[in-house]
Amino acid sequence: MALILNPSAYRNIVRPLLFRLPPETAQGLAERSLKMGPMWEALSFVLDYHHPSLRTDLAGIALRNPIGLAAGYDKNFEVLPSLTSLGFGYVIGGTVTRDVRPGNPQPRVLRYESDESLVNAYGFPSKGLDHAVTQLEAALPNLMSPVVASVSGLDIDEIVACHRGVEPYVSAVEINISSPNTAGLRVFHDVNVLTDLLNAINDARRKPLFVKLPPFPSTATGGDGANTRATILQLASLCAERGVDVLTVANTQPIQDSRLAVGSGGLSGKLVYDAMLRMVREMREAVGESISINAVGGIFSGRDAFEALSAGADTVQILTSLIYRGPGIVRSINKELSHILELNGIKSVSEIRHAT
Repeated sequence: MALILNPSAYRNIVRPLLFRLPPETAQGLAERSLKMGPMWEALSFVLDYHHPSLRTDLAGIALRNPIGLAAGYDKNFEVLPSLTSLGFGYVIGGTVTRDVRPGNPQPRVLRYESDESLVNAYGFPSKGLDHAVTQLEAALPNLMSPVVASVSGLDIDEIVACHRGVEPYVSAVEINISSPNTAGLRVFHDVNVLTDLLNAINDARRKPLFVKLPPFPSTATGGDGANTRATILQLASLCAERGVDVLTVANTQPIQDSRLAVGSGGLSGKLVYDAMLRMVREMREAVGESISINAVGGIFSGRDAFEALSAGADTVQILTSLIYRGPGIVRSINKELSHILELNGIKSVSEIRHAT
């Protein structure tokens, strides 16, 4: 068990064995392990790391620490109790769509092992809204941290239906308008269309709303540059004006790779870390203190988290580092982050960007 819980041991011993398998096969094994809920609940006292300086607040949601799990790991809300046992401040499940979707054809995930990065072209595989609601209802009594549901769709009615279906069971809802792997989502990068979507959501919502934005274009990763910085900053400003509580900055970076069945996907992991930091800084400058920001992209350590929080984020999210370093990564990040705060005389996460 120590091999699984210690990030260094996991990286040097367990990961090489798992990485002999195709990515989706390895992910399937991980999910089967996470379905052993009582085991992970028993291990939660080892995996968690408590420190008063880590406690924070996100859109009125009290968090024990600022480390969240990004959307995309538990696509159908099937292992939420176990994921909340890993020590996260919050967990995002999904992305769920209203209807059952197969996603893109395989192969649709690649590892860039030397760079500790991934490329995925999943295309929103989903068992649908009804399945997600059933899973959420069953999970509620066993959750150890707040859960956010990621939802999306190809039109306003579909996204609104997903939002209204899952909102009663979660602490907040995140709308994904930015997957580079799903044809049709770019329509929501039009200010008028996004305005209509947010108006429709706001008509009935009762809980905090997150919006996951596309990244700034990057010629280094082969992105097509269709979303300019100005366009994305305009979307962010619109979200702030329409009462969105939190921006997630940002989705995976579009990249071309002929080994994928569809020829392109979204890059995550260490290769996007520097670009994420730049985007968080520019986003915070653009929106001021009017809205919270989640930073996601290449965070592997407490130092990484501290830099993202210093750049203007309120919380950070991980996913690729969980795959590369194993379930002990959350405790490792939190422990290092608390030590950095202590060394810098910073008493709480919320003070970081004002003190650096």
